[in-house]
Amino acid sequence: MAIDAATVRKVARLARIAEPEDRIDPLARELSGIMDWIEQLAEVDTEGVEPMTSAVAVAAPMREDVVTEGGDAARVLSNAPRTIDGFFVVPKVVE
Repeated sequence: MAIDAATVRKVARLARIAEPEDRIDPLARELSGIMDWIEQLAEVDTEGVEPMTSAVAVAAPMREDVVTEGGDAARVLSNAPRTIDGFFVVPKVVE
């Protein structure tokens, strides 16, 4: 899959990343290489391979399931630039 300069510009704009114009073409080539590598992974025969969540057998650390008073939402939201009805308001990033 080839990523062109227009796609890089669009993704950078959506992600609000200021990418200099001289980096667009090299970045498109790098991303195309990554997509080619991902496509190669699809060719690997995984028939009969059990899905796993980690490459090493480590149990996830568990904590006590205890009911608490919860966080202080008003205090947390006091640092937000903008809130509505107790929720953070963030700029739209997906068209």
